[in-house]
Amino acid sequence: MRKSISSARRLAVPAALAAGGVLLLAGPASAHVTVQPGTAAAGAADQVFAFRVPNESDTASTVKVDVYFPADHPIASALVEAVPGWTSELKTTKLAKPIQTDDGQVTDVVSEIVWTGGKIAPGQYQDFTIDFGQLPKDAKQLSFKTLQTYSDGNVVRWIDAPAASGGTEPQHPAPTLTLTTGAAGTGSADAKGTAGSTGTAQTAASSGGYTSDTAARVLAGVGVVVGVGGIVLGFLGWRRGGRGGQGTA
Repeated sequence: MRKSISSARRLAVPAALAAGGVLLLAGPASAHVTVQPGTAAAGAADQVFAFRVPNESDTASTVKVDVYFPADHPIASALVEAVPGWTSELKTTKLAKPIQTDDGQVTDVVSEIVWTGGKIAPGQYQDFTIDFGQLPKDAKQLSFKTLQTYSDGNVVRWIDAPAASGGTEPQHPAPTLTLTTGAAGTGSADAKGTAGSTGTAQTAASSGGYTSDTAARVLAGVGVVVGVGGIVLGFLGWRRGGRGGQGTA
């Protein structure tokens, strides 16, 4: 009988550890603010993109989104799609030197778009859709620094430069659009599939801001499988122990 009970205990310990591992691995998973699609042709006009903003707080709602446009490679114009419950404000700035577009020279370009008045609840995301007039022809990447304000006063600054190839991803990367020299990767078709939508996003809080780690999602899934398997083994061991004890008492 003691041997059966001891075997059951040995099986139950890995099950408990595996279940605990699920909780530890699942915690860090969350998401960044991104621009979708992330690739477009340099110089393309009338391309539609969605800034996807996930709420990564467990308790507070996102109440303001502030997207800054690149000053070194300006975008001449933009049209903002209405988002129910939100009010948008498009700001422009005057260039010291005009830029040349397919429609002629432009001196006033988009500098910032601010959305206020709405709420993104914990565990949800919102797409903010913009139609860009014409993308720059002389850039490889465009970074859109973004400030995300929560109802508890916390402000997450998505302003870090993207990591170089093979480098460590920064904690709060700015949404980045990669520009290609070919015709592939234009934004309209892909963005229309996600534009103006809301949905559920996995949440996780961390001190000083809400961070993300895509790999954690994969590990969390593996942890769930291992945890369930350990629990099943532990239960079977307990059943064997109980039957063995009844037969030898």
